[in-house]
Amino acid sequence: ALLAVAPVAASAVSTVSADPVQTATQLGTVPALSNGDTVNVKPNVSLNTSAYEGVKANISVSFSAAVNGTTAISNFKPGVSEISLWKVEKDKVTHVTDLQKVTSSNAGATYQVKMTNVGLNFGSQNANKKITLTFPEGDGFKLASNNSFTNSRTIQLDKNGTVTLNEVVLHVTAKDFANPAVVNWLNATTNAVVNSGNVELYAGSDAGKMNVNQVIAAVRAKYYATNFGTLTNKESSDIKYTDNLVEALKAAGVEVKDNWFVAPKSFTFNMTATANNNDASKTLAVTVNVPNGKEVTPATVPSQPKTIMHNAYFYDKDAKRVGTDKVTRYNTVNVSMNKTKFSNGIEYYEVIEGGKATGKFINADNIDGTKRT
Repeated sequence: ALLAVAPVAASAVSTVSADPVQTATQLGTVPALSNGDTVNVKPNVSLNTSAYEGVKANISVSFSAAVNGTTAISNFKPGVSEISLWKVEKDKVTHVTDLQKVTSSNAGATYQVKMTNVGLNFGSQNANKKITLTFPEGDGFKLASNNSFTNSRTIQLDKNGTVTLNEVVLHVTAKDFANPAVVNWLNATTNAVVNSGNVELYAGSDAGKMNVNQVIAAVRAKYYATNFGTLTNKESSDIKYTDNLVEALKAAGVEVKDNWFVAPKSFTFNMTATANNNDASKTLAVTVNVPNGKEVTPATVPSQPKTIMHNAYFYDKDAKRVGTDKVTRYNTVNVSMNKTKFSNGIEYYEVIEGGKATGKFINADNIDGTKRT
């Protein structure tokens, strides 16, 4: 059972106006909800610890619910809503009554933020609609009409398109942003700091298949990250690992399906380690060599030869001139099949070299313009 909620100072409460829809994230008419829509809740909670030299602890609490391109933001009721903070420990949850007792030694610890009488306003156009309100796993809410705690429940909005949540619980990790400790990657065998990594793996049988999890496990076995700090000030943070392996493979033209892919001879991706006490992070570029991998033919970008009609400079994707080089008129250059209109309203062709896009662009008027005599 959840513990009782106690009030804290009003300065700890983030108050938001009660407009029907605070944010729109798509063009056109702001859409109404449909009966049965699932509305996902996104917490926006930060808890910064106190630290040396007068750095005070502070907290900011809100959450939003988004569906069909519109977002409703939590509304607190002055004089009614209460915010309380609880530290989550192994076998208990301890009430924190003094925010300044959340010190740097608590950085990386998990806390619960509990709110009472919090509203969401989806506007009168959504009066009496039924929606399924879903919080992230571990977070949740209670209704006045149903006092059981859940992270997902079908609810009915009132005649004004609003709902009041009797209690909301969100989890947050305390951060010490004054902490200068950095994250480093180390070789698990030598414990030496490394700036890049490499592993050798064999693909399976003649099909050459490899699994994403297999690659990550091999890297994690060879390298680890820490923000140890100093001998006199050791850190006790947890490290979270993320990677862009799937995205890197797809960018290289390698199809990934259900985490399986046909391994090329070599590929590179990034693993990022982030410390939960101060959000310090470090990225390790890892090259994976596969002796029995498949030869991959690099994909080429379609192009067409075009004759320059007027002397043309090169521009980047922001329409800024790149260097002083230019292509003189009546010379031929390979460019993209289609033109791209930039934010300045001018259309450009991208220069293609060796079947690859270069990121350099030529004003289309210098190509499609009238030949000078």
